[in-house]
Amino acid sequence: MGVTIDLLLNAIASGILLGGLYAAVSLGVSISFGMLDIVNIAHPAFVILGSFVAYIANTTLGADPLLTSIVVAPVFYALGALVFQVYYVSFERHGRDSLRGLAFFFGLMFITEVGLILVFGVDYRSVQTAYIGPSLNFGEVGIPLRLLVPCVASLALLATIQLFLRRSFTGRAILAVAQNQVALQFQGADPIRIRRIAFALSIATAAIAGALLIIIQPIEPSVDRDYIGRVFAVCVLGGMGSIPGTLLAGLILGIAESFTATFYGPSWAPAVSFGLLLLTLAIRPAGLLGR
Repeated sequence: MGVTIDLLLNAIASGILLGGLYAAVSLGVSISFGMLDIVNIAHPAFVILGSFVAYIANTTLGADPLLTSIVVAPVFYALGALVFQVYYVSFERHGRDSLRGLAFFFGLMFITEVGLILVFGVDYRSVQTAYIGPSLNFGEVGIPLRLLVPCVASLALLATIQLFLRRSFTGRAILAVAQNQVALQFQGADPIRIRRIAFALSIATAAIAGALLIIIQPIEPSVDRDYIGRVFAVCVLGGMGSIPGTLLAGLILGIAESFTATFYGPSWAPAVSFGLLLLTLAIRPAGLLGR
């Protein structure tokens, strides 16, 4: 029984810490899909791109991945603004075409993945930092710092975005553009500019999420496929466009996957996200904290 309890406590602890990563990776999709109705399935590919940027800085300069992600976040923001402009001109200016827009992001994901393969190959890459190896032990419960540090960073990222959305004029405009663009125009804001800022912000979060990911696990260009189902499951489960819901759903998914991997084997863990997604759509389509 003692062994079972130890396994249970360690599974819960690992799941909570892993859930922080899922929330950070899903944050950009929560903004683009939940607030802007842009189904950016290429977001995990941008996350992996952020991982490789952190890898390059770590191996060549010895830079900490988290510090690197903060430095390159403005570059990802500019990249996001460019992607939105291409998307808007091509698919939204004369009316939305959801299917063509989805194909655009699928192609973008494919191009990003192939580009990374051409440059880095298909070998797994990892980073070296002082906090990857050590752990904090509380009795029989071990807390690896390689999970704890990304979880704390994820909480800080989500809190910063939530504060920006609730306390700044631009943030409140982003929340408003998801509800009524005409009313937003009456407040003196350009809906297209606000949507561009929001989408660029969603891509900027990918730089930080990518750094968190490569701290936790080695990555290679096709790892983004493992996270497509997870990020949309988190967005739907938490509630479309809800930042607190994204965190809550990430924790739930992390704990569920940790339990599955611990007691049934890691091969079953990926099925958990799709199961939660289908269950949420059937029982509560608006999500846990959706309006």
